[in-house]
Amino acid sequence: MTIGTLAQRTGVPVKTLREYEDAGLIYTVGRSAGNYRLFDDTALWCVGVIGTLRSLGLTLNEIRQLTTIYLERPDEPIGPHLATLLQAARTRTDAQIAELQRRRQRIEQFETEHARQLAGSATDLRADDPHFQRARG
Repeated sequence: MTIGTLAQRTGVPVKTLREYEDAGLIYTVGRSAGNYRLFDDTALWCVGVIGTLRSLGLTLNEIRQLTTIYLERPDEPIGPHLATLLQAARTRTDAQIAELQRRRQRIEQFETEHARQLAGSATDLRADDPHFQRARG
């Protein structure tokens, strides 16, 4: 199948599939006489695995590392390597959650401090804007 067909079947944009193929993440069967990239059903499996790993928070670089080990060391279990990468993804996710919680706290604090302005029952928030004050004066 062509890359366009692969994109249709997987829902992954052609540009992304090209990046995957260039990075060696998708099995290919070569190129057509017209120099089109060609794939078989194994590419569907590859794209599915990449999608799963991305949904777990792995970066493309981490997936590339895992793919290298997977292909170059077929006698070595891949699970421990994946476990290490999943722990890194968990650490990043925990940091993102903490940052989102801090943001939520800042939002709540802002809402508390500006409740009357947000409700429209006090001086408008733009009262401190020097540009706005010049336009009125």
